[in-house]
Amino acid sequence: MDWLTSPEAWVALATLTIMEIVLGIDNVIFVSVLVQRLPTAGRDRARTIGLLLAMVMRIGLLFSLTWLAGLTEPLLTIAGHGFSARDGILLGGGLFLIWKATTEIGEALEGEPAHRAPAAPASLRAVLLQIVLLDIVFSLDSVLTAVGMANDLGVMVLAVVTAVGVMLLASGPISAFVHRHPTVKMLALAFLLLIGATLVADGVGLHVEKGYIYAAMAFSVMVETLNLAARRRQERRAQPVELRPTFVKDEPPAAG
Repeated sequence: MDWLTSPEAWVALATLTIMEIVLGIDNVIFVSVLVQRLPTAGRDRARTIGLLLAMVMRIGLLFSLTWLAGLTEPLLTIAGHGFSARDGILLGGGLFLIWKATTEIGEALEGEPAHRAPAAPASLRAVLLQIVLLDIVFSLDSVLTAVGMANDLGVMVLAVVTAVGVMLLASGPISAFVHRHPTVKMLALAFLLLIGATLVADGVGLHVEKGYIYAAMAFSVMVETLNLAARRRQERRAQPVELRPTFVKDEPPAAG
């Protein structure tokens, strides 16, 4: 616990916490989209359990750094590129994200066929399983970043716990906002598609800087925020103006 009295450790903690929150954005978006398939009563529970599982997995990975380092060792070579277990995990997670986002976008655009009964709500177990599978991919990226930025295990664990706490507080409002606005949900699905393509590229050895991805996402969010503000203004202008009747007092009859 010597890091408690070290200013450098506190600076590393603040920097790492912010980085963990930024890296957790894709996780929050995925969870927010996925829980929409659950009945309303179970969404908050699934969101909380999913993010807590993410925290447990990240802390577990931090305590198994030797095993984590082994994931980067090449297992086979294809076309001159050595593929490690980490590459396989990133590739599988990216393909799963692309499939999931494409399926959700297709259902949102096409809708349910008229002759077919609407699909039953997803079960809590199925949603949590999908969250856990993607949490493994997101946790690898998060933990590898933590190891590269800090040397003390206590700093890394505290940063992960703090970041997940912030995500727990933010995931509810984000999920409700996505549910209320179909265009925002479509934008979130596009983000997942982009993140999936980035993971696939990283898995085959084509590294893409996350800064470019997050800059594109931030710009898209800014544009969509302006669109939402413009739509709200148009809706207010389109509302009929309520006319209130004007009452005139009866004047007393003129004398004469």
